[in-house]
Amino acid sequence: VRYVISVAMFYVYILKSSIDQELYVGSTSDLRRRLREHQAGRSFSTSFRRPFALIYYEAYRNEDDCRAREQKLKLRGQARRHLLDRIILSIKGK
Repeated sequence: VRYVISVAMFYVYILKSSIDQELYVGSTSDLRRRLREHQAGRSFSTSFRRPFALIYYEAYRNEDDCRAREQKLKLRGQARRHLLDRIILSIKGK
Protein backbone atom coordinates (compact mmCIF):
# COMPACT_ATOMS: atom_id res chain seq x y z
CA VAL A 1 0.00 0.00 0.00
CA ARG A 2 1.35 3.38 -1.00
CA TYR A 3 0.22 6.57 0.63
CA VAL A 4 0.50 9.88 -1.12
CA ILE A 5 0.47 12.86 1.13
CA SER A 6 -0.29 16.12 -0.58
CA VAL A 7 1.02 19.17 1.22
CA ALA A 8 0.27 22.61 -0.09
CA MET A 9 3.48 24.57 -0.52
CA PHE A 10 4.04 28.24 -1.22
CA TYR A 11 7.12 29.63 -2.92
CA VAL A 12 9.10 32.86 -2.94
CA TYR A 13 11.24 33.01 -6.05
CA ILE A 14 13.78 35.24 -7.74
CA LEU A 15 14.02 35.52 -11.50
CA LYS A 16 16.84 37.15 -13.45
CA SER A 17 16.01 38.84 -16.73
CA SER A 18 18.19 37.91 -19.69
CA ILE A 19 17.35 41.28 -21.25
CA ASP A 20 18.45 43.73 -18.55
CA GLN A 21 19.98 41.40 -15.89
CA GLU A 22 17.55 42.83 -13.32
CA LEU A 23 15.92 40.66 -10.66
CA TYR A 24 12.24 40.06 -10.00
CA VAL A 25 10.91 38.72 -6.68
CA GLY A 26 7.53 37.00 -6.57
CA SER A 27 5.52 34.36 -4.76
CA THR A 28 3.11 31.62 -5.81
CA SER A 29 1.52 28.35 -4.79
CA ASP A 30 2.51 26.71 -8.10
CA LEU A 31 6.07 27.54 -9.06
CA ARG A 32 6.16 25.66 -12.37
CA ARG A 33 2.93 27.26 -13.61
CA ARG A 34 4.09 30.72 -12.55
CA LEU A 35 7.41 30.34 -14.33
CA ARG A 36 5.60 29.32 -17.53
CA GLU A 37 3.41 32.43 -17.20
CA HIS A 38 6.44 34.69 -16.83
CA GLN A 39 8.19 33.08 -19.82
CA ALA A 40 5.05 33.38 -21.96
CA GLY A 41 4.65 37.09 -21.14
CA ARG A 42 1.40 36.64 -19.21
CA SER A 43 2.60 38.73 -16.29
CA PHE A 44 2.25 42.46 -16.92
CA SER A 45 5.08 43.42 -14.57
CA THR A 46 7.64 41.20 -16.30
CA SER A 47 6.42 40.67 -19.87
CA PHE A 48 8.85 43.18 -21.39
CA ARG A 49 11.89 41.70 -19.59
CA ARG A 50 11.72 38.05 -20.66
CA PRO A 51 13.22 35.50 -20.94
CA PHE A 52 14.06 34.73 -17.33
CA ALA A 53 16.23 32.35 -15.40
CA LEU A 54 15.06 31.07 -12.04
CA ILE A 55 18.01 31.77 -9.77
CA TYR A 56 16.52 31.04 -6.34
CA TYR A 57 13.42 29.89 -4.50
CA GLU A 58 12.28 29.14 -0.96
CA ALA A 59 9.40 26.83 -0.05
CA TYR A 60 6.96 27.48 2.79
CA ARG A 61 4.08 25.47 4.21
CA ASN A 62 2.33 28.62 5.42
CA GLU A 63 1.13 31.20 2.91
CA ASP A 64 1.38 34.09 5.35
CA ASP A 65 5.05 33.27 6.04
CA CYS A 66 5.68 33.11 2.30
CA ARG A 67 4.05 36.49 1.64
CA ALA A 68 5.90 38.08 4.55
CA ARG A 69 9.24 36.85 3.18
CA GLU A 70 8.36 38.14 -0.30
CA GLN A 71 7.62 41.58 1.12
CA LYS A 72 10.87 41.63 3.10
CA LEU A 73 12.83 40.83 -0.04
CA LYS A 74 10.97 43.46 -2.04
CA LEU A 75 10.98 46.25 0.54
CA ARG A 76 14.02 45.72 2.74
CA GLY A 77 17.29 46.27 0.94
CA GLN A 78 19.34 44.59 3.66
CA ALA A 79 17.37 41.31 3.48
CA ARG A 80 17.64 41.30 -0.29
CA ARG A 81 21.37 42.15 -0.26
CA HIS A 82 22.12 39.39 2.26
CA LEU A 83 20.27 36.80 0.15
CA LEU A 84 21.94 37.93 -3.07
CA ASP A 85 25.36 37.69 -1.42
CA ARG A 86 24.56 34.09 -0.44
CA ILE A 87 23.41 33.27 -3.98
CA ILE A 88 26.55 34.77 -5.53
CA LEU A 89 28.77 32.76 -3.17
CA SER A 90 26.91 29.55 -4.00
CA ILE A 91 27.24 30.17 -7.74
CA LYS A 92 30.98 30.74 -7.36
CA GLY A 93 31.24 27.49 -5.39
CA LYS A 94 32.59 28.94 -2.16
